[in-house]
Amino acid sequence: MILSGGRATRMGGFDKGLVKLEQKPLIQHTIERIKPQVDEILINANRSLDQYSTFDIPVFQDEQADFIGPLAGFKLALTHAKHLLVLIVPCDSPLLPNNLAAKLLATLIENQAEIVVARSDGNTHPVFCLCKKSVLSSLTTFLATGQRKVSAWQKSLIYAEVDFSFPNTTGVTESFLNLNTPEELNAVELLLQSSSTALLIGH
Repeated sequence: MILSGGRATRMGGFDKGLVKLEQKPLIQHTIERIKPQVDEILINANRSLDQYSTFDIPVFQDEQADFIGPLAGFKLALTHAKHLLVLIVPCDSPLLPNNLAAKLLATLIENQAEIVVARSDGNTHPVFCLCKKSVLSSLTTFLATGQRKVSAWQKSLIYAEVDFSFPNTTGVTESFLNLNTPEELNAVELLLQSSSTALLIGH
């Protein structure tokens, strides 16, 4: 499930998944990164539905009328996914690792966990995670009590983390960078352009 249902207040209110980086919507970068790693892709979006439908991927809106945050997308993923394991990622991290699913799965099996969350450079990234579909009942109960904090629900399960602290192909140490503002978007655009130039010179 790609989470693109947020309000994006720091992006000037623009729908973050559709903001362009290198002339492609952010969500397209995410789709291209994640597609080789999974058997099925779903999108959680609450506006611009016609535009999201052009990706030929099922789009699901939050079931709750009031915005409750990322866990609304988690619940949709666990409800509608056809497979027993569900990978969650946000729409605004175009540099996510190409081995994200494989490393999370290996750790989930090794630890006999219900959910595994990515970590890098000392930071935990709760919206980059792999979980068993069987945790849906736990999430439903958690939300029914009025709780909304992603990490609090995750740590109520059989929980593990996996470290991704390594440079990716762009030279960026932080593969889980979230692009929340136009300034961050511009910074990554410049970084990717300079990386491409460096690669070209190297050849």
